[in-house]
Amino acid sequence: MAVWSCLILALSVGVAACGGDDGGGGNGTAGGDGGKTLTVYSSLPLQGASRPQSEDVIKGIRLALKQRGGKAGDFTIKYVSLDDATAAAGKWDAGQTKANARKAAQDDSTIAYIGEFNSGASANSIPTLNEAGILQVSPSNTALGLTKGGEGAEPGEPDKYYPTGKRNYGRVVPIDTIQGAALCTYMQDEGVKSVYILDDNEVYGKGVAANTKGACEKVGIEIAGEDSWEGKASNYRALAAKVKASGADAIFTGGIIDNNGPQLYKDLNAANPDAKIFGPDGMATVDMTKELPEKVQAKTYLTAPTVSPDELPPAGQKFYEDFQQEYGEAQDEIDPYAVYGYEAMDVVLDAIEKGGDDRQAVIDAFFSTKDKESVLGTYSIDPDGDTTLTTYGGYLAKGGKLVFNKALKAEGAA
Repeated sequence: MAVWSCLILALSVGVAACGGDDGGGGNGTAGGDGGKTLTVYSSLPLQGASRPQSEDVIKGIRLALKQRGGKAGDFTIKYVSLDDATAAAGKWDAGQTKANARKAAQDDSTIAYIGEFNSGASANSIPTLNEAGILQVSPSNTALGLTKGGEGAEPGEPDKYYPTGKRNYGRVVPIDTIQGAALCTYMQDEGVKSVYILDDNEVYGKGVAANTKGACEKVGIEIAGEDSWEGKASNYRALAAKVKASGADAIFTGGIIDNNGPQLYKDLNAANPDAKIFGPDGMATVDMTKELPEKVQAKTYLTAPTVSPDELPPAGQKFYEDFQQEYGEAQDEIDPYAVYGYEAMDVVLDAIEKGGDDRQAVIDAFFSTKDKESVLGTYSIDPDGDTTLTTYGGYLAKGGKLVFNKALKAEGAA
């Protein structure tokens, strides 16, 4: 894994070697050596089922930096990619995530941090970066409780993540109150009358399940039952039988592919062949669809916070053209989160351009983002660090690919 990580770093703009230079850090101003180079770290799972997604996110990050000439204002930007997964876990790992955050916090040159990919991972890195006063921008976290309280958030959220009492974390992807509403719109469009709600017992999974349940109740979709699945189980036949006994005509799976998503879908379909299976962005990966038999794909409906390139603004369409030209990747093979990796780096570079090497000024610049014309459309960042974008894409699983079906509007979501 170390060799692979070095290759990623070597390909990254402005990176000379693995590891970077660590320093004392934490004094509020990056670049403690008085130089003109600042470091932006990313922390993403480079092992396990999420690795292909992370690879495309990194490609998006690198493309954004390359198109800005490797600079933000007067500063050269050094990009360092870190892995928040371990071979033992097979996905993101809390200990590794905390170690990544400490590495960034102890590096005098650190000015920003892109990550984590998983909401549960960010719950582990935000406090460390908050104490260090470093801007953190996620390209993919959707869990409500990282930034807001209310239905779908755990007790103590979000305040427990911010020991300084100040905010340093934000994201460029719409939160799960938006996704939950979009999912229920999707279910209504597909004629769903009752749904069985499942979660993988992680921060993200529990949150998106709660938000989806609440949204479905508001629109009159019956909740036939609720349960959790164990990510390391060998099969889910007993759980699938419980779902069948409920009589639900649809199943919602709040969680991530890494928690045995393909096996879960196979077993659910075997016991409930007529039920439609809906999954959130944590399941919406090309690799997920490749793992599913054709009969399961036919009953699979997924959401992701991006739409068809044809429905993006001109800048978004150009992103896909540039991405294909840069990496030779077919458009229908590009992960939906690649464009969010690009935008996360782009908004970070904007903040550095305004704030320079002053960490707090960079945080303030990010939170002052207003009417930014981007590859995703025009958006602002609200006082909690959330984007004002509200559209999710509804996808189908066909031929082992994620196929865009429709744009799902969720403007009325709380």
